[in-house]
Amino acid sequence: MLHLTQTRVIRWFYLTLLLLLLCWNSLIECRKQHTHTNEADRELTSFEEDGGGGGGGNIGNGHRRGHRKKHHHRQHHEDNQLSLWINEQQLNMLSGFAHGRIYAIENGEVLNDLREINIYKYLIIPAEVNYVNFTWKSGSRKYFYHFDRLQTLDDNILRAPTLSIKTKGRIPAEEKNFSIFLPCAGNNSGTAMFNIGLSIQNRRGKPLPGTPIRLNFKKECAHRGPDPECNLKCGDNGFCNHHKICQCKAGYTGQYCQAAFCFPQCLNGGNCTAPSVCTCPDGYQGTQCEGGICTEKCLNGGKCIQKDKCQCSKGYYGLRCEYSKCVIPCKNGGRCIGTNICRCPSGLLGNHCEIGRRQRSTCRRPCKHGVCMPNKTCKCDPGFYGQYCNARIKKHRKIHR
Repeated sequence: MLHLTQTRVIRWFYLTLLLLLLCWNSLIECRKQHTHTNEADRELTSFEEDGGGGGGGNIGNGHRRGHRKKHHHRQHHEDNQLSLWINEQQLNMLSGFAHGRIYAIENGEVLNDLREINIYKYLIIPAEVNYVNFTWKSGSRKYFYHFDRLQTLDDNILRAPTLSIKTKGRIPAEEKNFSIFLPCAGNNSGTAMFNIGLSIQNRRGKPLPGTPIRLNFKKECAHRGPDPECNLKCGDNGFCNHHKICQCKAGYTGQYCQAAFCFPQCLNGGNCTAPSVCTCPDGYQGTQCEGGICTEKCLNGGKCIQKDKCQCSKGYYGLRCEYSKCVIPCKNGGRCIGTNICRCPSGLLGNHCEIGRRQRSTCRRPCKHGVCMPNKTCKCDPGFYGQYCNARIKKHRKIHR
């Protein structure tokens, strides 16, 4: 019996010792793993801060490259969107001077630069220019195009425009050029208008806001045969080519390159005396002679729009906007904005601003015997004092001796 008890005690002792050894071993492994993790974290942090080195440098450099890419994306986000513009070389060919870019679409937004009245209504593409170059890009997003309109309004002078690219397709991500060719018809001379229509959709088939774009241009066609005296007639603005026809320099047009070309053309009777240089008649000014000069100044907010002609603001009329439409003048600083209608300053009412209106007090409490000032303090009437003018100043009685 005693021998059995001793055996059980020995078994329990060894079992307990084995469990303690297992726990101790697990504890050592956990500490090693924790230490290794901390060292790895410190190494990773060091690599990221120093830019990395050796085999671990890729982590740090990759992290920094990610930040640089993110910053680069923000910096060039606007430059990486859908844009369409007339090629700068084309503008230089038309006028002889660089005008920068004239956009139809800029950074995903459809503009009116190509549709403004001063840009194309008075623009006639000269006979020497048989194509118009455009540049476009879609940026980081996918867009698909369709030229749904390429037509001439006078096929006896100008045939329908053609493209250097397909009429349908995907807009390239990077900048690429394409041309619209303008073939004159036969031997007829004259000026014909042509239309260009462009539809743009995203990859989901949703149209770009502002599209389809509709553009109208005019093209001059001139039948010019060989001239044996071409060498003598071209002058300094062109040269005689092998067909015995004058070929003009940029900014000049005409059979013998005798006329300068202005882009856009001069307005209000101005003359194009040199490429992109307008000489304005008396009473006009501006690069295109678009602005007027008034001998006498326009009054009451009027603007000079033509020679000695003012555009009057609301409520005024006359050559100099000197007359008011308010028969009874506006009072108290009011401004006439219509026939006998005045716009009144704050606190006044009536057609002629003749009626005063009590302004709402801005003081915390009403001033009992005074008025509220703009600084939100009460100005007391004579004989009163206090924060809200609610105390009366006592008069001292004279003592008669």
